[in-house]
Amino acid sequence: MGKADPQADKGKDGELQGLVRVESLIQLGLLLPASLVIGWAIGLALDHWLHQHWMNVAGLIFGAISGFVQTIRIVLSHSKE
Repeated sequence: MGKADPQADKGKDGELQGLVRVESLIQLGLLLPASLVIGWAIGLALDHWLHQHWMNVAGLIFGAISGFVQTIRIVLSHSKE
């Protein structure tokens, strides 16, 4: 019985790492719109609950800030690699 080729294992690991990196970069494309919609929806719910007409704008701004912060964190983690 033969041993497995170590070069083939390294190639598979490299492909897996590449897929993981691509997946996290795809996450960037979904992150900002999703955080905007979630922040807006929470602001809209608070707007209806508290009868304040500015809460949906505050939720939208909060969602944008949280999306940008997370995007910057992901980009910085990729730049370290």
